[in-house]
Amino acid sequence: MLEGEKLGRAIEEARKIKGVTKAELARQFGVSSQSVQGWVKTGRIKKTALLRLIAYFQGDVGPEHWELTSYPATSPRSQADINEGPRHYDSNVREGPPIRGKVPLISTVQAGKWMEVIDNLQPGDAEEWRETTANVGPNAFALRVEGDSMTTLMGVSIPHGSVVIVDPDAEYINGSIVVAKLTDIQEATLKKLVIDGPNKYLKPLNPAYSPIVINGNCQIVGVAKKVEYDL
Repeated sequence: MLEGEKLGRAIEEARKIKGVTKAELARQFGVSSQSVQGWVKTGRIKKTALLRLIAYFQGDVGPEHWELTSYPATSPRSQADINEGPRHYDSNVREGPPIRGKVPLISTVQAGKWMEVIDNLQPGDAEEWRETTANVGPNAFALRVEGDSMTTLMGVSIPHGSVVIVDPDAEYINGSIVVAKLTDIQEATLKKLVIDGPNKYLKPLNPAYSPIVINGNCQIVGVAKKVEYDL
């Protein structure tokens, strides 16, 4: 890590590359112009302030600019860093996708008979009509997940209480999360479709549950396109 006058020169060079004045830099960090002048002249700066500087200049100069070896260019904020005063930061959020329409939130029994229900569905037949950003067809619907069979600690996880948006017109492939109905069971179920040569399975994401072998005794009702849940 650069120290002393070398660090001061690195700060000054980064400031010029970014195109900000010392006064602007001082305002960004809630310090006096004399403090910034001191950073540039002597390279003496608190570690927390230096980490903030590195993050601030990150889009304009890379880690190699600071000969970084002891800690990353972006470091979790400590309480001392938070308390140090105003800071510049990059937003990690942006405008979300537009609402594409509303879909009915239905029961798993209704889902199992969806092709029969769809033409006769009345407003009061659905638990609610949910706005969604999912890119789905006109026959899409929503289901609320019950239980932990689709919950996992790694990869995609669909926890209890979440709502899945399902498109019955979407094409399914190996690895698709599908809503399926076995011929001898009234309710539909949400599982991962596994196609291994001539063999097909409905696989829970939770490894504590066993896959279900399917061999003509199953109807794929639709493909899950989006998971929504409240925090």
